[in-house]
Amino acid sequence: MNPRIKIAVLATAIVSANVLANEIEEVIITSSINDQSTSSVKGAIHVLSGDSEELSATQSLGESLDGLAGVYSADYGAGVGQPVIRGMSGSRIRVLNNGKVVRDVAAIGADHVNEVDMHNIEQIEIIRGPSSLLYANGAIGGIVNIVDNTIAREDFSESELKIGLEAQSVNDGDGQNLSYENNLGGLNFSFAYKDSQFGNYDVPTGAILHDEDHDEHEDHDEHGDEDHDEHDEHEEDMGFLSNSDFENTSMRFGLSKTGDWGYVGVSINRAESIYGIPYHGEEHGDEHGDEHGDEEHEGEDHDEHEGEDHDEHEGHDEHEGERIFSTTDSDVLNLEGSYIVNNSWLKKVDYFLRDTEYSLTEQHAEEEHEGEEHEGEEHGDEHHDEGPTVFSNDSTEYGAIFDISSSDYSQKVSLNIATEDVSILGHEAFMNPTASDEFTMGYYLASETDALRWDIAVRHDQIRRKGSITHMEHHDEDHDEDHDEDHDEDHGDDHDDDHGDEHEGEMEYFDRDFSGTSAALGISKNLNNEVSVNVTTSIVERAPSAVELFMNGAHLATGKFEVGDVNLKSEVSTGFDVSINYEKDDTYAILSIFSTNVDDYIYLQGETEEDHEEHD
Repeated sequence: MNPRIKIAVLATAIVSANVLANEIEEVIITSSINDQSTSSVKGAIHVLSGDSEELSATQSLGESLDGLAGVYSADYGAGVGQPVIRGMSGSRIRVLNNGKVVRDVAAIGADHVNEVDMHNIEQIEIIRGPSSLLYANGAIGGIVNIVDNTIAREDFSESELKIGLEAQSVNDGDGQNLSYENNLGGLNFSFAYKDSQFGNYDVPTGAILHDEDHDEHEDHDEHGDEDHDEHDEHEEDMGFLSNSDFENTSMRFGLSKTGDWGYVGVSINRAESIYGIPYHGEEHGDEHGDEHGDEEHEGEDHDEHEGEDHDEHEGHDEHEGERIFSTTDSDVLNLEGSYIVNNSWLKKVDYFLRDTEYSLTEQHAEEEHEGEEHEGEEHGDEHHDEGPTVFSNDSTEYGAIFDISSSDYSQKVSLNIATEDVSILGHEAFMNPTASDEFTMGYYLASETDALRWDIAVRHDQIRRKGSITHMEHHDEDHDEDHDEDHDEDHGDDHDDDHGDEHEGEMEYFDRDFSGTSAALGISKNLNNEVSVNVTTSIVERAPSAVELFMNGAHLATGKFEVGDVNLKSEVSTGFDVSINYEKDDTYAILSIFSTNVDDYIYLQGETEEDHEEHD
């Protein structure tokens, strides 16, 4: 047995023995969003305790939530798993940390990780309905809130030290984590550290499948049948999945001071990770098919490829021995607090300031292998010279929630201001730098009796997005004559550069303002001690993201040439769902029926080169 596995098993046994020796304390889970017990809002909230067996610090966010009803993971290898709630994903799902939006670049690409630290957390909340409107705009699918205690809101009663070890034989990986919290001199001190390193996943021999018909394509014959046989034999004999590795290091440090007046605290969150991106068939195959001279399909921008099977397997051959990976670097500074007023009209004020500097770098590196000489003769060094692409998001957000509750009603008013600068620089710069300014105001009202609870929320958003689009012009008459209509002259990709085209870019600047109002109503009624019914209806507006407006270039993660539309309107989602909940002793059941209609839904529409030229 792997020594690391033995250590992990021994440590788990020691911890378990200590737990069994103590009386188990009853815990009532409360949502941090609306300060209500989750039993009061069944159907609108899923809550997983940080000690839940479903959670693991080494899992992606999507994988951690995959077992919940209506939630699954859109995974992209072991390191990436983005949550999908009732069919909604991307920017329609807002990921929060302690009620503040996590401003990474996950919505820009399916292969981008959600930058959240799953180590030493209190709970994870999946929230739909009125209460979600207080904390994030455009959350058509709902919000996922990861709650930790880095900034303590109550004094620590005693010191606590946790040490964890983990080992996995499937990827020859291990992880270590440490957390400590204590009250020192009237200050609450918390520290958490995690380091994990997991290699490529072992797979059964022959598990990597190949298309037996791929040798029939003429372009593959250019490389020689013998070379392809060697590649196939090599792949079938591999006992691991290339680029399925994941490494992560994270650190959180927090200080807080509490009193009868409330609390105030500050925290620093830092995280670094590196993870491989496994071969994903069409996505990477199309990309490298284009780069390696597949002129027949190179001009088919936006989405569809007539020779998809051919491109996929050519890309697969090109990926043998290639290292495809991403690295992330995140620094987050938080200042938050709560001031208790307790006068006739204002109960308390919760306030926060969050500054984020985030970057994700995509890189490709190819190892030396046989057959490289003939590839170089035909394609040059374009694949080997493929440089990194840096996706960055620098943002500042601050806001306040005013609690104006009374004995009969729970009422809150929220104000939020955010600035966000997103840029993509390097080989995959399919969008020019953009700037966004957001101002939002929300109102939440709720009332509860023994048999009935209802809540309603209204949110108004004002969003300004500024960006530009570069229109490329090409000048190479000889090259145009040689390639005729099979060559895409309008898209300015790297294949054109290698033939000596000269590019002139004309910048066109845009400044778009979006104003929208969202509303939601929820009603919960207890039919008896075991059965309750929940009804929720909502109208939510989502402004187009900067990428949807201003993208204009080759997106390597999807293998497409993607073009945005600066004239897009906001999406308007109308939702209605009914949930029937049964709970008695240790038995529970939930039946949910829901409907969601989205007007002006934003998506990538597939086009051939001819379709694009007709309306260009």
